[in-house]
Parts: sequence; structure tokens; C-alpha cells
Amino acid sequence: MRVLIVHNRYQLRGGEDVVAEAEAALLRANGVEVRVYQRSNDELRAMPAALAALSSIWSQRAAREIAALCEQQRPDLIHFHNTFPLVSAAPYWTAAARGIPVVQTLHNFRLLCPQAMLLRDGRPCHDCVGRLPWRAVAHRCYRDSRLQSGVAAGALVLHRLLGSYRHRVQAYIALSQFSRSQYVAGGLPVQRIHIKPNFVPDPGAPSGQPRAGGLFVGRLSAEKGVATLIAASQLLDQHSGPLRVAGDGPLAAAAAQAARLDCLGACSPAQVQALMRSSSFLVAPSTCLETFGLAAVEAFATGLPVIASGHGGLGELIEDGVTGLHVRPGDAADLARAINWATRHPDAMLAMGRAARARYLANYTPQRNFDLLQSVYQHVLSLPGARHAA
Repeated sequence: MRVLIVHNRYQLRGGEDVVAEAEAALLRANGVEVRVYQRSNDELRAMPAALAALSSIWSQRAAREIAALCEQQRPDLIHFHNTFPLVSAAPYWTAAARGIPVVQTLHNFRLLCPQAMLLRDGRPCHDCVGRLPWRAVAHRCYRDSRLQSGVAAGALVLHRLLGSYRHRVQAYIALSQFSRSQYVAGGLPVQRIHIKPNFVPDPGAPSGQPRAGGLFVGRLSAEKGVATLIAASQLLDQHSGPLRVAGDGPLAAAAAQAARLDCLGACSPAQVQALMRSSSFLVAPSTCLETFGLAAVEAFATGLPVIASGHGGLGELIEDGVTGLHVRPGDAADLARAINWATRHPDAMLAMGRAARARYLANYTPQRNFDLLQSVYQHVLSLPGARHAA
């Protein structure tokens, strides 16, 4: 099989970048011929604003370059990850003109919400789901700019009118049942949305060494619940000890000033894994509606239970009382209560950690992910009109 993977990288490396790279490597390791087309948001620094806006709506460059790659590689299918803002939906039409099936992973809520997170003023927002996204423009949801919000909303409206999303994508991959339900509510054909969670490599069985303390891993930003974490840290019992924080972002300075948070800055994957192996629980207090939770699955793989906001894909991933604990999103007192309870009940957290490890082995290993991905690929290749590479 020949697969062309398309991804628009972010300036600050995030989960979507990790997943796109990991899936490409997974496919290659299983004998699939993979070619990768990438654009990077670093290009935006030298790009005129008008050209950047036009690219987000219809990128002639991406369509032209992907057409050339199709002629060279003759892929059986094209798998898109992030397309905003430098790829756009234009290459869907490039693929359609050549009879090449398209698979699109729904890493975020970009096709429903110009801001991509279903979040406004720190709270979940569904105002644009299934509707014209004019409210996002009125509220300046994207980058607090009415102009940029208008461009993002305009791209959505144009491609909805053209049928790019409904008729030029043969299969969507949602990362959770929750994400799938939101996209069905937003108008995507239910029969085209397949559920395939993300995966992480198996780090091996937990060492059995003593574990202590809580850990936060991720971007230090509002949507990740960092303000809630800071407030909760001030309500912890003395026996809870400091919470370690691995990551960087706009709220890093505020987190560093919190006496009960031990801020370690950005950490390498190996450092994060070592921190997870020595902690007794992960804290994931996102205020936004996550489509998934990659850090949570990394924790599961190391036998680490997760204390998480009980909503969205993250709430779906963690089973309350089994693989971790649910807390109310944005509720610092409830988060502090859960952390205090976890610290006082280490045996219960160890049992949850064992359940989390078992859940990982059943659902989030590379082999399980490859099987699910191949199932999606075989489905689109079996559809009438799918062209097969010569």
C-alpha cells in the first residue's frame, strides 16, 4: 500500500505533530510505503497576512505540490492530519480529481468551530456547532481578532457550501465517541466517521518502585486548566506535598509563582516518562472539551492513574474510580479534594494504576492502532470509484 500523509505542523510542537509522526512511523514499520507532505507554521513569520489568509481558505500551493506528489508516488490514499492554515481543504479536490480516497483525522474541532476548541470565556461553547459560525466572528474567538476569526469562519462556510467536507472525504477518524457525537451534531455523515484513538509506544511494565506525588504534563495554557491547577494547589493539605509540573506556555510564570507547584519547564519524552514512573497520579484538569488525551494514555502505559476533568474525550478516556478520578471542570476546590484523597489512599491509586495499564494494553498499543488504521484504509479502498495505484 502507498499512503501520502499530509500535515500542517504547529510553531509550538504539540500532540497533533506527535501523532502524525508516530502514525507515519507505525505504517512504515508495518511495510506501508509512506510519503509525507508537511507545511510548518514557521512559514507564517515571513508570509504577508493577506497570503496567509488566502492559504487558509484555498491553498493553491498545497494543491499544486500535492498534485505533483500524487504523480510521483501514485498513492492509494491520502491521509490528512492538520490542514490549517497553510494546506486548507483545497487538496481534497486534488485527490478527488484523481480518484484518490481521502482520510481526515479530526484532531480538534476545527470543522465545527473557527477557534477549534469549542471554548469561549473559559467555558465549553457549542454556539457554532451545526450553524453558520458568525458568532465566532462577533466574539473574536480566534486569536481575539475579529478579522482572523472572520477568515477562519469564512473558510468553513466556503467549504461547507462547496461540499468539501461532506463529499470529498471518504472517511473521518474521530479520537473518541464524544468527538464523533459532536461532528455528527455538526452535520458530518455519521457513516463516514470511524473511531480510532491515538496510541503511544509500550514503555514496558511498571517497575514496582515506590511512587509519590502528583504530576501535570502539558502546555501551560488556560484551556488546559492551569489556572484551576494553580488555585487548587493553594487548597492542598500539607501531606499532599508539591505537584510537579512539566511543560511550558503562556501561564508558565504564574505557575512558577505558586508555592505548591514544582515547575520543571519543558521536558523531553524520556524525562516525562521517568516522571510518570515515579509519580502516583497524573492531573489533567482541562477546561476545554478535549477530543482525546495523549498524556493520559502515556500515563496509562506507565501504570499511572489520571485525575481529570470529567467531560469531553478526556472524561470518556478515564473511568471514574477505575483508571482515575473525575473532577468538575474549572472547580479548584473539587480538584484539590481529589488530589488530597489520592494522596491519602496510595493503595487505591496503585490499583487504579494497574487497571490503567491493562486498559492501555487492550486499547492503545501500536499494534492495536495499526489494526484499526488498516481497517479504515481498507474500507475507503473498497468504496466504488477508488482508484488503485498502478
